[in-house]
Amino acid sequence: MTVNNFLTKTKSGLYCFAGDFYLDPVRSMHRAVVSHAHGDHAVANNGLVYCTAPTKAFMDHRHGLRLFTQFNVVEYGKPFFLNDVSITFYPAGHMLGSAQILMEYAGERYLYTGDFKTQADTSCESFEYIKCDHLITETTFASPEYEHPDPVKVLEELAAENVNVVIGAYAIGKAQRISKLITEKFPEIPVYVHPEIIPFNDIYSSFGFDLGTWKPYRRTEFKEQERSFYIVSPSQFRRFSRNKNVLKVFATGWKQSYYECDRVLPISDHADWNGLLEMIRQCNPSKIYTVHGDGTFLKQHLSDSKISVEIL
Repeated sequence: MTVNNFLTKTKSGLYCFAGDFYLDPVRSMHRAVVSHAHGDHAVANNGLVYCTAPTKAFMDHRHGLRLFTQFNVVEYGKPFFLNDVSITFYPAGHMLGSAQILMEYAGERYLYTGDFKTQADTSCESFEYIKCDHLITETTFASPEYEHPDPVKVLEELAAENVNVVIGAYAIGKAQRISKLITEKFPEIPVYVHPEIIPFNDIYSSFGFDLGTWKPYRRTEFKEQERSFYIVSPSQFRRFSRNKNVLKVFATGWKQSYYECDRVLPISDHADWNGLLEMIRQCNPSKIYTVHGDGTFLKQHLSDSKISVEIL
């Protein structure tokens, strides 16, 4: 399957023959243009990686020293060329360093969103709307049933419980967003962070994104609190499944959590249905190609428009 004969879907990821590179390959390849540092987009041991500075920092921490990987750090808004393809990164709003990738070739503009969100988030760079001819977009929540609420309001409801709360959240991106929201909006409530997450918090701070006043987790101190938040990664969250002394919530945009919990905390780092439609309206593409999710509803919704939709 192809995108206007410019990008080809392969088992390794989307490949651009004209530029001889892969977009977010799922296995190590010779040349990779990487949108962000989550493991399903940024695998180890690529030969040459083009990414933002925060993405490199996260990959360095997660993957360690890789003898055969060379990084080219890319700044937002500054084009570079791979063969005859001009490539420019723009903020995707998904997490620190996440990028939309605009590719220009033979008079056509191809925009790969990677994972993105349009909802406000001061813990990372804000999403930018970019005009394009061909839009290659994630469709994680591309259904009218998904309308993500204001995260401050859902945290206000959680804070009103007056109990110790364990929040399960992905260690890169969502954990930092939640930390910043809690420390900004509820400065009187202690926020503890699991040691596994602290190095990623430190990377955020090193790039100038202050996450507020949080503390490394201390078990005795946490147990002595009457109302506090403890943010843990999914792997650590499983350990609290039988703990009845805390309220266990898992942060996800899905209606249900993959992890056993008392309730879902509806905070997502992906665009919901309305965010996706607004992005399409402002980008104004003539063709859309959907990846990372089910594009069926989107294709049906736009069936009477001038925009064609193809599910890759």
